[in-house]
Amino acid sequence: MPTQAKIDQVSELQKKLEKCSIAVTTTYTNISVNEMTELRRQTRAAGFEFLVIKNSLMSLAADAAQLPQIKEVMEGPTAVAFGYDEPVDVAKILHEYIRTTRSALKIQGAVMGNGPALNTSDVQRLSTLPSKPQLVAQLLGQMQAPIYGLLRVLNGPASKLGYLLQARISQLETEEVAVVTKPAPVTEEVATEAEIEPVVAEEELTVSTEAEPVEAEDSASEPEE
Repeated sequence: MPTQAKIDQVSELQKKLEKCSIAVTTTYTNISVNEMTELRRQTRAAGFEFLVIKNSLMSLAADAAQLPQIKEVMEGPTAVAFGYDEPVDVAKILHEYIRTTRSALKIQGAVMGNGPALNTSDVQRLSTLPSKPQLVAQLLGQMQAPIYGLLRVLNGPASKLGYLLQARISQLETEEVAVVTKPAPVTEEVATEAEIEPVVAEEELTVSTEAEPVEAEDSASEPEE
């Protein structure tokens, strides 16, 4: 029969599982007392807990919290990191600690909310993601970039803004002049001159024919004197 102390421990672990945003399971074999103390100090400063827990008690707490999937990533002596804020931060700090201290601590996996259990590779990829503040800052930067560009134009000297407007007006006027002064087709004018030439020749021939009889009458009237 479980003792009251164990019942209280299971109840406390259940509350932590229900409250946390992520629970990362690790093995702490071959970890010295000094290393464990330093790790707990760093995790506490970051806002999450790192506790050595018996697997039997953790299994009971997982069932009570309706998170049985965490038992899939528990094997051997287990220590659990409970994070209550950004899940990415917990994964980052644990991986950074292992990398810088060359610790024998090994991450087995993790559980986030009611989602499926994450394996070691999943937690590794999680640690490479930017944190929520970084994502928000990147998003705000992308949103503000066009606004800053517009403000630079509006807040610039009035002469620059006037120059831009005048350049645009000149461009539009140039396009209009190009449309108005477009040359007309020449083929019709050439055809018209070709049609006029025969008429002029015919008029000259008529005048010459009518003038010849007048000269003949003058020469016939001279003998009468």
